[in-house]
Amino acid sequence: MPDALARAHALLAEHPLMDGHNDLPWEARVQAGYDFERLDISTPVASTVTDLPRLRAGGVGGQFWSVFVPSSLQGDAAVTATLEQIDGVHHMIRSYAAELALARTAEDVDVARSQGRIASLLGAEGGHSIGCSLATLRALHVLGVRYLTLTHNDNVPWADSATDVPAVGGLTAFGREVVRELNRIGMMVDLSHVAASTMRQAIEVSVAPVIFSHSSARAVCDSPRNVPDDVLECLRDNGGVCMVTFVPEFLSPATAQWRVEAAAAAAERGVDAKDWVAFHRFATQYRREHPKPDATIEDVVAHLEHVRDVAGIDHVGIGGDYDGTDTYPVGLEDVSGYPRLVAALVTASGPTWTLHSSSAATPCGSCATSRPSPGTCRKPGDRASGRSRSSTAD
Repeated sequence: MPDALARAHALLAEHPLMDGHNDLPWEARVQAGYDFERLDISTPVASTVTDLPRLRAGGVGGQFWSVFVPSSLQGDAAVTATLEQIDGVHHMIRSYAAELALARTAEDVDVARSQGRIASLLGAEGGHSIGCSLATLRALHVLGVRYLTLTHNDNVPWADSATDVPAVGGLTAFGREVVRELNRIGMMVDLSHVAASTMRQAIEVSVAPVIFSHSSARAVCDSPRNVPDDVLECLRDNGGVCMVTFVPEFLSPATAQWRVEAAAAAAERGVDAKDWVAFHRFATQYRREHPKPDATIEDVVAHLEHVRDVAGIDHVGIGGDYDGTDTYPVGLEDVSGYPRLVAALVTASGPTWTLHSSSAATPCGSCATSRPSPGTCRKPGDRASGRSRSSTAD
């Protein structure tokens, strides 16, 4: 393992990792009101799992910062909070200009790397952030947002979420317009959090590659937040990327089952598991009497291998969701852990991950901008029916 870890560090030095999803901006909002003197990420921070020293130790060359706001916010309140999140990220980048660089394109990512800075991109997590307005969507793009997750935990009026009761059968006519507008302005369609029907229909509509910014493989862990095999197969033709996440509930079947049971217990107490804030508070108490099973680096490797085997090596990525959930796989407890994952990949049993294929799974710049590429996805008979109803908040 020491030799593998040394090889992993060398690989990440040559091919810095591009991570698809990090929720540090929300923590900065909650903990310090975006005051980076109070929450100084230039030094190790005890209250987050992300800071600049640990990003450097982890070999991160590019990060999509999520400008997430809870889907309990709707309409103008959601839009306002999203704008505040965007402003907070811009403030963070300015505050640490020697370490971070705003990136709007793949070329910007390359420039940041040449300067020794971490490319910083923005992603909006949930269609509620645009308030059913294409003009608002375009404004987010002007402000530097480069992907839109179509839903969060709740449905939006024009798209079904993976963790809500289906309402529109995937995408409405307006939802399809959202996908087309995202394509037109050069902003990526992110299908994490959405229902499988929404995934398939979005890929059918999109003429540019789609992404899953933080989702894993449903065949390995049967969570509605994960990607079914038929959709992974579609990524080959679409050119898209599934960025495997580190949320234990989406990695380990045992942890996923714990989440189902926790959600049921929360419902008995009148807590909606889709309510990200309320359920997190409940789950913190619930874990004291019902310990949550750990996920492992080996679980992450299993998902990466499955996505590689089904979609192809060019369609594998990583979206850790750091600072967006309460626990992480053993060995990946913070953003410094990526080299341990890469070491596990290059020593994995079964189909071998070579240094070349591992670098393909950790590209710097591959997801910075969408490129034209028509993609289609056939809808299977009813493969998504009967999905588990575990609620996820991440």
